[in-house]
Amino acid sequence: MSIRHGLLALLERGQMYGYQLRAAFEESTGSTWPLNIGQVYTTLSRLERDGLVRPLPESEAGQRPYEITDAGRADLALWFATPISRTDRPRDELAIKLALALTTPGVDVRSVVQTQRSATMRALQELTRLKYASDRPEDLPWRLVLDSMVFQAEAEVRWLDHCETSLVRHRPGAPAPPPAGSAAPGAQRWADEEARR
Repeated sequence: MSIRHGLLALLERGQMYGYQLRAAFEESTGSTWPLNIGQVYTTLSRLERDGLVRPLPESEAGQRPYEITDAGRADLALWFATPISRTDRPRDELAIKLALALTTPGVDVRSVVQTQRSATMRALQELTRLKYASDRPEDLPWRLVLDSMVFQAEAEVRWLDHCETSLVRHRPGAPAPPPAGSAAPGAQRWADEEARR
């Protein structure tokens, strides 16, 4: 998610200063993506530079609220109307890590896969617990974020299963599996060896 557009969406609700924006962002996402205050103020500075927000006079407590501009509303509306492209998302560090593990001497790729699967399963259990911790209607926004994270974790586990199957099939030096329906000599021996692994 774009922090830039997250802050614009929050300012569409009304004027806020930095700490209010951070708290509202974390509340809206169920604290699944914590922001540090430096990110908030850096993003506000860029939004101001681009004419999408404007600072207001400081309060008596020394807090400077911001408000969204018409240009900011137009940018936010465009963001909501534009689908997110797969190429707009960050690189998949796990896929890159496994690809490099396959080509790096001395790395036990199966262990890398198993370690990741265990971590993902723990995360999935925690996300599921959080999802069912509250059923209040006002919690719907962050429950939808949690649902997305649950689905991503489930997909990651399925992908890791696929990776492990691929490793078994394409392990260097392993006998190739016989063609489907083939009664080739050694087919049973290959199946027995694979069953023992």
